[in-house]
Amino acid sequence: MIPLKGRVAIVTGAGRGIGRAIALALSRDGANVVVSDINLAIAQSVAAEITALGGQSFAIETDVSSKADAQHLASATLDRFVKIDILVNNAGILATGPLLDTTVEIWERTHAVNLKGVFLCTKAVFPTMMAQQSGRIINIASVAGKRGGGFFGNTCYAASKGGVIAFTKGAAREGGPYNITVNAVAPAMIETEMISGMPADMRESLLRSIPLGRTGSVEDVAAAVCFLASDGAGFMTGEIMDVDGGLMMD
Repeated sequence: MIPLKGRVAIVTGAGRGIGRAIALALSRDGANVVVSDINLAIAQSVAAEITALGGQSFAIETDVSSKADAQHLASATLDRFVKIDILVNNAGILATGPLLDTTVEIWERTHAVNLKGVFLCTKAVFPTMMAQQSGRIINIASVAGKRGGGFFGNTCYAASKGGVIAFTKGAAREGGPYNITVNAVAPAMIETEMISGMPADMRESLLRSIPLGRTGSVEDVAAAVCFLASDGAGFMTGEIMDVDGGLMMD
């Protein structure tokens, strides 16, 4: 059985890291994947990977903080694939630093991508999903949005991801009557470029706070996204799924 055969998925920030893993995983599950990224070259590379593996895909340059870009992403997907079944709002940025070192420019850019981008892309696909009477929207949040700060103690980033969590629940209420589910995945310490340069002592300290005693992989996050996109998650909406090795365990 191919769980997502024939479905059309958009993944933002899909050029590398978690987004790339999500795009590849959705394709392996049978979806046609639109690879969206602000860097067109790396988006094209991922789309080429998918095509080489026998999937259908195309790349598109998108600044998710731009209303025009978000609308173009939706319209280009419809032009190519006629429908939109799945949207994964993955694009995000992290600017680390304490509150007093956070400039207004850093705050605004972080929220423009991490929160406004989720709003704009969701709004762009919502009318199509309403007309279809079906849709899956999966937002990539963070345990930082629950803790009030991530592993780097970043108030700005945490606030943006806390907004994603609240937005997810609100959109789930509005999408419910149209059979549109809206859920989020909240990763913790995932092995990406973001943490590759972390000092060894800090890394060891953080790992001690994770019951499984290891970092997560981008494939761990992708697997959660694929489940939420599948029919098996059809009765789940407004859920914030932690992928955190037990970090947030009560």
